[in-house]
Amino acid sequence: MIRYEAQEGQPSPEVLSELLSLHSQLFTGDTREALTEEIAGANGLYTLLAYDDQRLAGFKMGYRRKPGHFYSWLGGVLPDYRKQGIASELMQRQHHWCQQNGYRTIRTQTMNRWRTMLILNLRHGFDVIGVVATSGVATPGQEPKIVLEKKLI
Repeated sequence: MIRYEAQEGQPSPEVLSELLSLHSQLFTGDTREALTEEIAGANGLYTLLAYDDQRLAGFKMGYRRKPGHFYSWLGGVLPDYRKQGIASELMQRQHHWCQQNGYRTIRTQTMNRWRTMLILNLRHGFDVIGVVATSGVATPGQEPKIVLEKKLI
C-alpha cells in the first residue's frame, strides 16, 4: 500500500537525501550539489512523497513562480512502481493543494523523450503553450522543452 506525505518548505536533511538518491536513479545531468542548491533557492517549495513502506517510490516537487502561479518542477516514479497510478495521484494531490493555496495556474515543462509524462500532463488538463528550443547543435539532454500550463478553477 502506497503512503503519501506532503511537505511545505525545505525538506529535512533525511528527506533531501532520499529525494536526491531517487532523482539520481531516474535522471542524468544534474549533480547532487546543483540540485541541492536549486532546492534551497526555491520559494514556496511544496513536495509530495510516495512511500512503499519505508522506500521512497516516487515524488513530485514544485514552487511558487510568481503570485498565483505554481511551477511543477520535478517528479518521477521508480520503474518498479510505474503504471500503478502513483504519478497521477501525486499530480492530483499537488493540484488540489495549489487550489487550496490560491494558485490560479500551474506550469511545467517536459521533453518529447518523456512521452508518458507528456501524456499524463495532457490527461490532467494541461495545454501545450509553447516550446523552448536550445540554440546550437542538439546534444543529448538539450532537446526542446515542451511548455505546458493548466488553469485552476
